[in-house]
Amino acid sequence: MLLGYTCVTVIFQHKVTISNYPDLALWFINQKTKKMSKLKNKVAVITGGNSGIGFGIAEAFKNEGAVGAIAGRNEATLNSAVETLGSNFIGVKGDVTDLDHLEHLFRTTADKFGKIDALVVNAGGVVDGVPLMAITDVTEEGYDRYMDLNLKSAYFTVQRSLPYLNDGASIILIASNNAHRASPGTTIYAAAKAAVISLARGLSLDLLSRNIRVNTISPGSIDTPVIGKMVPHELVDQVKQIFIGLTPLGRQGTPAEIGKTAVFLASDDSTFIVGTDILADGGMANTFSVK
Repeated sequence: MLLGYTCVTVIFQHKVTISNYPDLALWFINQKTKKMSKLKNKVAVITGGNSGIGFGIAEAFKNEGAVGAIAGRNEATLNSAVETLGSNFIGVKGDVTDLDHLEHLFRTTADKFGKIDALVVNAGGVVDGVPLMAITDVTEEGYDRYMDLNLKSAYFTVQRSLPYLNDGASIILIASNNAHRASPGTTIYAAAKAAVISLARGLSLDLLSRNIRVNTISPGSIDTPVIGKMVPHELVDQVKQIFIGLTPLGRQGTPAEIGKTAVFLASDDSTFIVGTDILADGGMANTFSVK
Protein backbone atom coordinates (compact mmCIF):
# COMPACT_ATOMS: atom_id res chain seq x y z
CA MET A 1 0.00 0.00 0.00
CA LEU A 2 2.86 2.37 0.77
CA LEU A 3 4.20 2.01 -2.79
CA GLY A 4 0.81 2.77 -4.31
CA TYR A 5 0.42 5.80 -2.05
CA THR A 6 3.83 7.22 -2.88
CA CYS A 7 3.19 6.74 -6.63
CA VAL A 8 0.00 8.79 -6.34
CA THR A 9 1.79 11.42 -4.27
CA VAL A 10 4.53 11.85 -6.89
CA ILE A 11 2.01 12.08 -9.70
CA PHE A 12 -0.09 14.79 -8.05
CA GLN A 13 2.60 16.75 -6.24
CA HIS A 14 5.14 17.57 -8.90
CA LYS A 15 7.67 19.07 -6.50
CA VAL A 16 8.05 15.80 -4.58
CA THR A 17 11.15 13.86 -5.61
CA ILE A 18 11.51 10.10 -5.75
CA SER A 19 14.41 10.29 -3.30
CA ASN A 20 11.93 11.30 -0.59
CA TYR A 21 10.26 7.93 -0.96
CA PRO A 22 12.73 5.05 -0.65
CA ASP A 23 10.10 2.42 -1.52
CA LEU A 24 9.40 4.12 -4.83
CA ALA A 25 13.08 4.69 -5.55
CA LEU A 26 13.79 1.00 -4.97
CA TRP A 27 10.91 0.06 -7.26
CA PHE A 28 12.27 2.23 -10.07
CA ILE A 29 15.75 0.77 -9.63
CA ASN A 30 14.35 -2.75 -9.79
CA GLN A 31 12.40 -1.93 -12.95
CA LYS A 32 15.50 -0.47 -14.62
CA THR A 33 17.50 -3.57 -13.67
CA LYS A 34 14.82 -5.85 -15.09
CA LYS A 35 14.79 -3.92 -18.34
CA MET A 36 18.55 -4.36 -18.73
CA SER A 37 18.87 -8.01 -17.78
CA LYS A 38 17.03 -10.13 -20.33
CA LEU A 39 20.41 -11.61 -21.34
CA LYS A 40 22.28 -11.15 -18.08
CA ASN A 41 25.40 -13.36 -17.96
CA LYS A 42 24.50 -15.03 -21.26
CA VAL A 43 27.37 -15.62 -23.67
CA ALA A 44 26.71 -14.52 -27.25
CA VAL A 45 28.48 -14.68 -30.60
CA ILE A 46 27.44 -12.35 -33.43
CA THR A 47 29.03 -12.85 -36.84
CA GLY A 48 29.32 -9.67 -38.87
CA GLY A 49 28.94 -7.83 -35.57
CA ASN A 50 31.38 -5.08 -36.47
CA SER A 51 28.91 -2.92 -38.42
CA GLY A 52 25.35 -2.45 -39.59
CA ILE A 53 22.69 -4.86 -38.39
CA GLY A 54 25.25 -7.06 -36.63
CA PHE A 55 26.56 -4.17 -34.56
CA GLY A 56 23.01 -3.11 -33.74
CA ILE A 57 22.37 -6.60 -32.41
CA ALA A 58 25.63 -6.61 -30.44
CA GLU A 59 24.74 -3.28 -28.82
CA ALA A 60 21.27 -4.53 -27.91
CA PHE A 61 22.75 -7.69 -26.40
CA LYS A 62 25.28 -5.67 -24.41
CA ASN A 63 22.53 -3.41 -23.09
CA GLU A 64 20.67 -6.47 -21.85
CA GLY A 65 23.66 -7.82 -19.95
CA ALA A 66 25.22 -10.26 -22.43
CA VAL A 67 28.93 -10.88 -22.88
CA GLY A 68 30.76 -12.54 -25.76
CA ALA A 69 32.32 -11.99 -29.15
CA ILE A 70 31.68 -10.24 -32.42
CA ALA A 71 33.33 -11.45 -35.60
CA GLY A 72 34.21 -9.59 -38.77
CA ARG A 73 36.74 -9.35 -41.58
CA ASN A 74 37.56 -5.64 -41.32
CA GLU A 75 40.01 -5.14 -38.47
CA ALA A 76 39.46 -1.38 -38.24
CA THR A 77 35.68 -1.57 -37.86
CA LEU A 78 36.05 -4.60 -35.58
CA ASN A 79 38.33 -2.68 -33.21
CA SER A 80 36.05 0.35 -33.29
CA ALA A 81 33.00 -1.78 -32.50
CA VAL A 82 34.73 -3.49 -29.58
CA GLU A 83 35.82 -0.12 -28.19
CA THR A 84 32.20 1.03 -28.25
CA LEU A 85 30.82 -2.19 -26.77
CA GLY A 86 33.29 -2.20 -23.89
CA SER A 87 35.16 -4.87 -22.00
CA ASN A 88 32.38 -7.46 -22.01
CA PHE A 89 32.87 -8.12 -25.74
CA ILE A 90 35.89 -9.20 -27.73
CA GLY A 91 36.49 -8.98 -31.46
CA VAL A 92 37.62 -12.00 -33.46
CA LYS A 93 38.83 -11.32 -36.98
CA GLY A 94 37.88 -13.95 -39.51
CA ASP A 95 36.03 -14.97 -42.66
CA VAL A 96 32.84 -16.98 -42.13
CA THR A 97 33.40 -18.82 -45.41
CA ASP A 98 36.56 -20.35 -43.92
CA LEU A 99 35.76 -23.27 -41.59
CA ASP A 100 39.05 -22.95 -39.73
CA HIS A 101 38.20 -19.33 -38.93
CA LEU A 102 34.81 -20.43 -37.58
CA GLU A 103 36.45 -23.01 -35.34
CA HIS A 104 38.82 -20.33 -34.05
CA LEU A 105 35.92 -17.96 -33.33
CA PHE A 106 34.00 -20.41 -31.19
CA ARG A 107 37.01 -21.83 -29.40
CA THR A 108 38.29 -18.33 -28.55
CA THR A 109 34.87 -17.27 -27.23
CA ALA A 110 34.38 -20.39 -25.13
CA ASP A 111 37.91 -20.19 -23.70
CA LYS A 112 37.26 -16.67 -22.43
CA PHE A 113 33.58 -16.72 -21.47
CA GLY A 114 32.48 -20.35 -21.29
CA LYS A 115 29.89 -22.13 -23.39
CA ILE A 116 27.68 -20.07 -25.68
CA ASP A 117 23.99 -19.29 -25.03
CA ALA A 118 23.13 -17.26 -28.14
CA LEU A 119 24.50 -17.41 -31.67
CA VAL A 120 23.52 -14.79 -34.24
CA VAL A 121 24.48 -15.82 -37.78
CA ASN A 122 24.42 -12.39 -39.34
CA ALA A 123 27.39 -12.27 -41.74
CA GLY A 124 26.22 -12.28 -45.34
CA GLY A 125 24.69 -9.95 -47.88
CA VAL A 126 26.10 -8.45 -51.06
CA VAL A 127 29.38 -10.03 -52.14
CA ASP A 128 32.26 -7.57 -52.51
CA GLY A 129 33.05 -7.05 -56.18
CA VAL A 130 30.03 -9.05 -57.39
CA PRO A 131 27.01 -6.76 -57.78
CA LEU A 132 23.46 -8.07 -57.89
CA MET A 133 22.50 -8.74 -61.50
CA ALA A 134 20.03 -10.42 -63.82
CA ILE A 135 20.36 -14.12 -64.67
CA THR A 136 21.73 -13.30 -68.13
CA ASP A 137 24.78 -11.68 -66.50
CA VAL A 138 25.49 -14.06 -63.63
CA THR A 139 28.63 -16.19 -63.83
CA GLU A 140 29.14 -19.54 -62.15
CA GLU A 141 31.78 -17.96 -59.92
CA GLY A 142 29.41 -15.18 -58.91
CA TYR A 143 26.67 -17.71 -58.14
CA ASP A 144 29.01 -19.78 -55.98
CA ARG A 145 30.28 -16.77 -54.05
CA TYR A 146 26.74 -15.63 -53.19
CA MET A 147 25.75 -19.10 -52.05
CA ASP A 148 29.00 -19.55 -50.11
CA LEU A 149 28.53 -16.31 -48.20
CA ASN A 150 24.79 -16.39 -47.63
CA LEU A 151 23.91 -20.09 -47.30
CA LYS A 152 26.91 -22.38 -46.97
CA SER A 153 28.56 -20.20 -44.35
CA ALA A 154 25.33 -20.07 -42.32
CA TYR A 155 25.09 -23.85 -42.32
CA PHE A 156 28.69 -24.41 -41.26
CA THR A 157 28.63 -21.58 -38.72
CA VAL A 158 25.89 -23.48 -36.93
CA GLN A 159 27.63 -26.83 -37.37
CA ARG A 160 30.98 -25.61 -36.03
CA SER A 161 29.30 -23.88 -33.08
CA LEU A 162 27.55 -26.98 -31.76
CA PRO A 163 30.34 -28.35 -29.51
CA TYR A 164 30.55 -24.92 -27.88
CA LEU A 165 26.81 -24.27 -27.37
CA ASN A 166 24.97 -24.85 -24.14
CA ASP A 167 21.90 -27.07 -24.28
CA GLY A 168 18.92 -24.74 -24.49
CA ALA A 169 20.85 -22.17 -26.54
CA SER A 170 19.19 -19.90 -29.09
CA ILE A 171 20.42 -19.71 -32.69
CA ILE A 172 19.25 -16.76 -34.78
CA LEU A 173 19.86 -16.73 -38.51
CA ILE A 174 19.57 -13.40 -40.30
CA ALA A 175 17.64 -13.89 -43.52
CA SER A 176 16.00 -11.13 -45.59
CA ASN A 177 12.59 -10.01 -46.72
CA ASN A 178 13.96 -10.67 -50.22
CA ALA A 179 13.08 -14.28 -49.46
CA HIS A 180 9.42 -13.22 -49.33
CA ARG A 181 9.22 -10.99 -52.39
CA ALA A 182 10.66 -10.58 -55.87
CA SER A 183 12.79 -7.74 -57.18
CA PRO A 184 15.02 -7.44 -60.25
CA GLY A 185 18.54 -8.81 -60.06
CA THR A 186 18.24 -10.32 -56.58
CA THR A 187 17.33 -13.89 -57.57
CA ILE A 188 20.45 -15.62 -56.21
CA TYR A 189 20.55 -13.58 -53.02
CA ALA A 190 16.82 -14.08 -52.43
CA ALA A 191 17.08 -17.82 -53.08
CA ALA A 192 19.96 -18.12 -50.61
CA LYS A 193 18.02 -16.26 -47.93
CA ALA A 194 14.89 -18.35 -48.57
CA ALA A 195 17.09 -21.41 -48.06
CA VAL A 196 18.31 -19.92 -44.75
CA ILE A 197 14.70 -19.76 -43.53
CA SER A 198 14.19 -23.38 -44.54
CA LEU A 199 17.48 -24.24 -42.87
CA ALA A 200 16.24 -22.87 -39.56
CA ARG A 201 13.17 -25.09 -39.68
CA GLY A 202 15.19 -28.21 -40.41
CA LEU A 203 17.92 -27.45 -37.88
CA SER A 204 15.27 -26.90 -35.22
CA LEU A 205 14.25 -30.54 -35.61
CA ASP A 206 17.86 -31.75 -35.71
CA LEU A 207 18.63 -29.97 -32.44
CA LEU A 208 15.46 -30.69 -30.47
CA SER A 209 17.23 -33.28 -28.33
CA ARG A 210 19.43 -30.49 -26.96
CA ASN A 211 16.54 -28.02 -26.65
CA ILE A 212 18.36 -25.62 -28.98
CA ARG A 213 15.95 -23.29 -30.74
CA VAL A 214 16.66 -22.00 -34.24
CA ASN A 215 14.75 -19.04 -35.67
CA THR A 216 15.26 -16.40 -38.34
CA ILE A 217 14.80 -12.66 -38.68
CA SER A 218 14.05 -11.24 -42.14
CA PRO A 219 14.93 -7.53 -42.15
CA GLY A 220 13.72 -5.19 -44.83
CA SER A 221 15.48 -1.97 -45.79
CA ILE A 222 17.67 -1.05 -42.82
CA ASP A 223 19.71 2.15 -42.64
CA THR A 224 23.23 0.73 -42.92
CA PRO A 225 26.18 1.26 -45.29
CA VAL A 226 25.22 -1.82 -47.33
CA ILE A 227 23.48 0.20 -50.06
CA GLY A 228 26.87 1.69 -50.88
CA LYS A 229 27.98 -1.80 -51.90
CA MET A 230 25.03 -2.16 -54.24
CA VAL A 231 25.10 1.08 -56.20
CA PRO A 232 27.54 3.94 -56.97
CA HIS A 233 27.94 6.45 -54.14
CA GLU A 234 26.10 9.19 -56.01
CA LEU A 235 22.97 6.98 -56.24
CA VAL A 236 22.80 5.92 -52.59
CA ASP A 237 20.31 8.59 -51.48
CA GLN A 238 18.12 7.95 -54.51
CA VAL A 239 18.03 4.21 -53.84
CA LYS A 240 17.23 4.83 -50.17
CA GLN A 241 14.23 6.89 -51.22
CA ILE A 242 13.06 4.05 -53.46
CA PHE A 243 13.22 1.62 -50.54
CA ILE A 244 11.40 4.10 -48.31
CA GLY A 245 8.69 4.39 -50.96
CA LEU A 246 8.30 0.60 -51.00
CA THR A 247 7.93 0.43 -47.22
CA PRO A 248 4.39 1.01 -45.90
CA LEU A 249 5.75 2.62 -42.71
CA GLY A 250 7.44 5.21 -44.93
CA ARG A 251 10.96 4.90 -43.52
CA GLN A 252 13.95 2.62 -43.26
CA GLY A 253 14.42 0.49 -40.19
CA THR A 254 17.35 0.85 -37.83
CA PRO A 255 19.93 -1.69 -36.66
CA ALA A 256 18.68 -1.07 -33.12
CA GLU A 257 15.21 -2.27 -34.10
CA ILE A 258 16.62 -5.52 -35.44
CA GLY A 259 18.69 -5.71 -32.25
CA LYS A 260 15.56 -5.64 -30.12
CA THR A 261 14.04 -8.41 -32.22
CA ALA A 262 17.17 -10.52 -31.75
CA VAL A 263 17.11 -9.92 -27.99
CA PHE A 264 13.58 -11.30 -27.92
CA LEU A 265 14.61 -14.47 -29.74
CA ALA A 266 17.73 -14.91 -27.59
CA SER A 267 15.90 -14.41 -24.31
CA ASP A 268 13.54 -16.49 -22.23
CA ASP A 269 10.66 -14.42 -23.63
CA SER A 270 10.65 -16.65 -26.74
CA THR A 271 11.15 -20.14 -25.30
CA PHE A 272 8.10 -21.52 -27.15
CA ILE A 273 9.16 -20.15 -30.56
CA VAL A 274 10.98 -22.64 -32.78
CA GLY A 275 11.70 -22.63 -36.52
CA THR A 276 9.92 -19.31 -37.01
CA ASP A 277 10.77 -16.38 -39.26
CA ILE A 278 10.09 -12.86 -37.98
CA LEU A 279 9.62 -10.28 -40.73
CA ALA A 280 11.03 -6.97 -39.53
CA ASP A 281 10.57 -4.92 -42.66
CA GLY A 282 8.03 -2.18 -41.98
CA GLY A 283 5.45 -4.07 -44.05
CA MET A 284 7.49 -4.12 -47.27
CA ALA A 285 6.85 -7.80 -47.95
CA ASN A 286 3.13 -6.99 -48.07
CA THR A 287 3.79 -5.31 -51.42
CA PHE A 288 4.03 -7.34 -54.60
CA SER A 289 6.96 -7.80 -56.97
CA VAL A 290 8.85 -4.72 -58.10
CA LYS A 291 9.02 -4.13 -61.86
